[in-house]
Amino acid sequence: MDPLDIFQQRMNRRQFLSKNANGLGKAALASMFGGSFLSQIAKAITTGDTQGITESLPNFAPKAKRAIFLFMAGAPSQMDLWDYKPNLAAMFDKDLPASVINGQRLTGMTSGQARFPIAPSIFKFNQHGRSGTWVSELLPWTSKIVDDICLIKSVYTEQINHEPAITFIQTGNQNAGRACLGSWLSYGLGSLNENLPTFVVLTSKFSSKKNTQALSARLWSSGFLPSQHAGVALRGDGDPVLYLSNPCGVDCDTRRMMLDSVGHLDSMENDLIHDPETEARISQYEMAFRMQTSVPELTDISGEPAITKDLYGPEVTDPGTFSANCLLARRLVERGTRFVQVFHRGWDVHTNAPEGLRLQCKDIDQGCYGLITDLKQRGMLEDTLVIWGGEFGRTVYSQGQLTPDNYGRDHHPRCFTVWMAGAGVKPGFSYGVTDDFCYNILENPVHIRDMNATILNRFGIDANTFNYKFQGLDQRLVGVEKATVVEGILT
Repeated sequence: MDPLDIFQQRMNRRQFLSKNANGLGKAALASMFGGSFLSQIAKAITTGDTQGITESLPNFAPKAKRAIFLFMAGAPSQMDLWDYKPNLAAMFDKDLPASVINGQRLTGMTSGQARFPIAPSIFKFNQHGRSGTWVSELLPWTSKIVDDICLIKSVYTEQINHEPAITFIQTGNQNAGRACLGSWLSYGLGSLNENLPTFVVLTSKFSSKKNTQALSARLWSSGFLPSQHAGVALRGDGDPVLYLSNPCGVDCDTRRMMLDSVGHLDSMENDLIHDPETEARISQYEMAFRMQTSVPELTDISGEPAITKDLYGPEVTDPGTFSANCLLARRLVERGTRFVQVFHRGWDVHTNAPEGLRLQCKDIDQGCYGLITDLKQRGMLEDTLVIWGGEFGRTVYSQGQLTPDNYGRDHHPRCFTVWMAGAGVKPGFSYGVTDDFCYNILENPVHIRDMNATILNRFGIDANTFNYKFQGLDQRLVGVEKATVVEGILT
């Protein structure tokens, strides 16, 4: 036997008591409560998984069964799309007052500028819907659904650079290695369909190729949670999942025999060392086998009626486009996937913001409209939460040279706009107020942790008690500081 294996299997008296005191204590307590609870404890100790066995989720009646997060990576410009500031037109090229910046942190890309000239949006805004919501001309399709969405204009974060900011909004922490929102929901609530992953990630094609930020798999990682709760990324081109199809010369029966044999070996290993990741590997092999049938049916949209495809626009038949992914997201949640993350990159408009925004908005505008309208027509919006937003906002002052029809915008974490729809979120409603420069929040600030707490709340989960013991700490999506549900946006 390998010397390392021998070392790992040895356990002295101190190690035994350290590893099992908690479990034995729970077993003793369980004997006071009857056989059912005792059997849960015994199973947990046998498998080495004592996480969450006394918790009952959801904590209260949920409004949402599933969620779709439309993430605009790179940070959309809030004053060009949602946060209308008509008074800025008269301030073109004037210096942003120092009292507005008030010593706030700037990125290295603009901190050395000699001045900070105000760049009003060149795009026209109009009021739409019964709510009279102001929306940019860049979003003609999304403007049609303003009475179904809730604009939150006062979201903020402490992170000013992309990597920590995206990591923070996805996992609740700027450092890598933590579990993301979709993994927390998978872990806490489980699956609604054993033939599809509980958490799926779709990465969309994008038109603006300047300042493109990379996306890494850690953004849909399960972190310290068991690995079966990680997001499964579906590809837009070719096979949706690599190596899912049987290799040439291998039929389904042979594949089944192979998986049974591998599963038997993994079970023997699990009986020996009780590693939770071994059980995760077994379940992932089984999921992959079932996905061989479920995924081709999922991605074949030929059976969708033309009237439905027309909602999403002409790009819906082009795999990997944002519109196609929005339709795929609807098909996923309709079939029981708990959480779908749709990424769209290219929103980092440091230079030539007007050109970049025109391209990006054209990519996503009708897809957003189609998704909300489709869910609503099917009666699914009532229990499906849809979120749209990026990792932070953009500066009202121009990065680089300013002209009447061109400007760039730097990162701005102090305020930005996110919208939500469905699952008991107030429709046709705007929440939060920013100052005349779209730079600071005047009313109803919403921190990232509060936004995540509100999302969990829609699933009937108390974010401040939902935790996982790791490295001696009670890890939470919202971190150690108290997170507050944004009750003002809920019906």
